[in-house]
Amino acid sequence: MIPAQPAAAAALTEVALEFVDLTLGYDSHPAVHHLQARIAQGALVAVVGPNGAGKSTLLKGVAGALSPLAGEIRVHGCARSDFAYLPQIVEIDRGFPISVFDLVSFGLWRETGSLGGVSRAQRKRINAALDAVGLGQFARRTIGSLSGGQLQRALFARVGLRDSPVILLDEPLTSVDADTARDLLGVIRQWHDEQRTVLAVLHDLEQVRQHFPETLLLSRELIAFGPTHEALQPANMLRARQLNEAFDEHAHACHRRTSEAA
Repeated sequence: MIPAQPAAAAALTEVALEFVDLTLGYDSHPAVHHLQARIAQGALVAVVGPNGAGKSTLLKGVAGALSPLAGEIRVHGCARSDFAYLPQIVEIDRGFPISVFDLVSFGLWRETGSLGGVSRAQRKRINAALDAVGLGQFARRTIGSLSGGQLQRALFARVGLRDSPVILLDEPLTSVDADTARDLLGVIRQWHDEQRTVLAVLHDLEQVRQHFPETLLLSRELIAFGPTHEALQPANMLRARQLNEAFDEHAHACHRRTSEAA
């Protein structure tokens, strides 16, 4: 098994996030068990694993939307309120009459407040964020007129506008077309070049191999964390699948016993 922290990251860079014997879950039922790892500042990390392996749970914990059942998440160099978090499913009423420009402008809420106006300089930043994701001509359109991929581009623009040191993306490329995926991967690389720390939950392993230098392979517990070509070795992938199947079988057995007792 690969060490819980790449040696180069430990030796040469500062730590942005530290998972200390971390257990996360819902209603006292763990979904991530005893995770021990450190994420370097400026790292670009893919979080992968089987369905139900705890990937989204981990990002919720890092974002502060879920409290640990045990252990802790240590944040270094910034406050957790500075993080930008794009959940897997964004609950947006697309029938609400709001423009793409206004949606993206919410990325500046810490500067403007919930009812604050937008200055000329801030308008330039919003327009630049829209240009960066290929939506410069869509600013005045309503969000209800956007395709799924266009809406995801707008949400990327909003995330980028926050200028956050840590960015958390849960399945950011799901259900988008190939051109959108390519462009959004370019935005992610730009954030990496700006020395932001990016954690992204992904399913497409070819995208991970091509674009993410580090991978955290999770299957309720840590399987591997390190350079992507090492973390995604066939033996690690097999162990992740087997462990996830074993957890599922155990959960089903417990459910049957509970049902029988009832």
